[in-house]
Amino acid sequence: MFQSNRIKLRKIELNDVEQYHTWRNDTEVMYSTNPYMDLYSLEETKGFFEMVILESKTAKSYMVEEIDSGKTIGITSLINIDYKNRNAECILDIGEKDYWGMGYGKEALTLLLDYAFLELNLHRISLRVFSFNNRAIRLYTGIGFVEEGISRQALYRNGEWHDIVNMGILKKDYLSN
Repeated sequence: MFQSNRIKLRKIELNDVEQYHTWRNDTEVMYSTNPYMDLYSLEETKGFFEMVILESKTAKSYMVEEIDSGKTIGITSLINIDYKNRNAECILDIGEKDYWGMGYGKEALTLLLDYAFLELNLHRISLRVFSFNNRAIRLYTGIGFVEEGISRQALYRNGEWHDIVNMGILKKDYLSN
């Protein structure tokens, strides 16, 4: 369930904080995924990591690891899990730039959605993506996500306003793909 031919999703451990900190402070990595673009101290990252990632009751996060090399290349999460209404939001960050555009994001997201729909029996998964992140939009659309709405001019980057695209996928649509 948590492994494909090239990657596996593994439980996050406290010793992953430094790798996560590196990605969280890489403005090129965060440009297309983080609305705040702040730089964080290692102590701030540790606090976030412990409280939001490791201790959360409404989130499940996993490190994306390449099987052949054992290299940790990203993180993926289900957040705001609502078990009563059987929905959640997903997040995907491939933090290692050498792995961008090679299909690792698709594999990681597919593993996460398999888990969400087949193990947790969730009904709906949503996500938010910046309108200029065309590569991510193609990925999400290819997996079966549909645009559900736009948060107009909700993000300011490089002197310009950009939309945030709200997308979602239902279990029945994912399984029929």
